Amino acid sequence: MQKRMLGNSGLEVSALGLGCMTTTGGYSGRPDRQEMIGLLRAAVDRGVTFFDTAEIYGPHANEELVGEALAAYGGQVVIATKFAADIDPVERKPSGRMLRPDEIARAADGSLRRLGVDVIDLYYQHRVNPDVPIEEMAGAVQDLVTAGKVKHFGMSEAAADTIRRAHAVQPVTAIQSEYNLWWRRPEEDVLATCAELGIGFVPFSPLGKGFLTGTVSASTTFDTSNDLRSQIPRFSGEALQHNLALVEEVRGVAEAKGVTPGQVALAWLLAQQPWIVPIPGTTKLHRLEENIAAAGVTLTDAELAQLGEASSRIQIQGGRYPDFLEAQTNL
Repeated sequence: MQKRMLGNSGLEVSALGLGCMTTTGGYSGRPDRQEMIGLLRAAVDRGVTFFDTAEIYGPHANEELVGEALAAYGGQVVIATKFAADIDPVERKPSGRMLRPDEIARAADGSLRRLGVDVIDLYYQHRVNPDVPIEEMAGAVQDLVTAGKVKHFGMSEAAADTIRRAHAVQPVTAIQSEYNLWWRRPEEDVLATCAELGIGFVPFSPLGKGFLTGTVSASTTFDTSNDLRSQIPRFSGEALQHNLALVEEVRGVAEAKGVTPGQVALAWLLAQQPWIVPIPGTTKLHRLEENIAAAGVTLTDAELAQLGEASSRIQIQGGRYPDFLEAQTNL
């Protein structure tokens, strides 16, 4: 697969990474562990070198799975993980508060142990703690970089001013936020900030939590017991019915090119900037292969313009998160 550099950091990764969250649940029941280990190894075999996990996924179970799956590929892959919430190490449950600067080293040690590595390639602050100056959080990560436990610092769902303040203390390698054809808020100021400061951008949910693959219809239902989409306003009722107009636009481009809607959605992201690296997640091998193939899809200027126009014209209805999750972001 083609490689991309995350900004000016020198961190080179595959043009498409793999978001690993769903390999331990999130949009369905918990998948078979051995099958998911096989999926991650299949991704490496097909050229993926960038894997994304977090302490909160599970909690802890996802890092353990990623660590086991990729143990044999030391030096060949880049593993990103994240910290934010205080998690009881015995109960493996969030305590309800966010980590403070003096607790980040403990969280990092736990991630290092679960991943089975000596250094974390890319360590994101998963969510901004509104009660602590970002300079103090960045300084705590800087201490980990100095200690040789972390190579690169990243931030997730952070606003442009927050990014600038953190970057002034410890250079930020990558910003991770949702970005896709039905959520383009990073274009307002975050992407420009990344370009100015030489920071890479990693879109999570690049396929809109499956929406942009064309597999969701007005009659689709989501399991309220284990599928986050059952709580997301834009996936429900009249909002979903309205929003499907965007999928039809994507589908039209895909059919004309002989590719899938999901591949068009990923190709659109890849075309935005050479330092953008989407991390679509999946639990299915055929979807993994479909996503990887998107790196070879080139959209014409006319197709990019058509998709951009449709995305702007069809004003998406419904929030991208339920209110309690949106409140945790810094955007």
